[in-house]
Amino acid sequence: MADARDTVRLSLRLLTTSRLIEREVDALFRARFDSTIARFDFLSALDRHGALTLGEVSQYLLVSNGNVTQLRTRLNEDGLIETEADKSDRRIQRVRLTKRGESVFKQMAKAHAARVDSLLGELTQTDKQALTRLLDGAKSSIRRKLTKGAAP
Repeated sequence: MADARDTVRLSLRLLTTSRLIEREVDALFRARFDSTIARFDFLSALDRHGALTLGEVSQYLLVSNGNVTQLRTRLNEDGLIETEADKSDRRIQRVRLTKRGESVFKQMAKAHAARVDSLLGELTQTDKQALTRLLDGAKSSIRRKLTKGAAP
């Protein structure tokens, strides 16, 4: 069994690293795009998966439906997304990127990658690939535990 101190230390390192990156990327998005990391995440989900229901967006982003609804309203007002009826069931509404949304997302993604590259500049490409592989394994393990209903 892992030493509890090591487990807590690992958890805190993951949280701190994530928060540092998130803070810097959010500041970049606010300054360059008058946007936020939450809006970027929403656009990213649509870029990866295409047209989605708000419930699907909520699941991908791990946030409440209320948060997604607020984001949708603002992104729609900014002309970055649009709502369309589902092709198989007209009662279901899906959101998707507009052409403008695709363009803005690509610019944001490029700026995001450049900023994170600069933040992680002291890591080699091999280190980054190894870290990605380890984090993918950790994420998969956590998702399996949560899916099985394991106690926290």
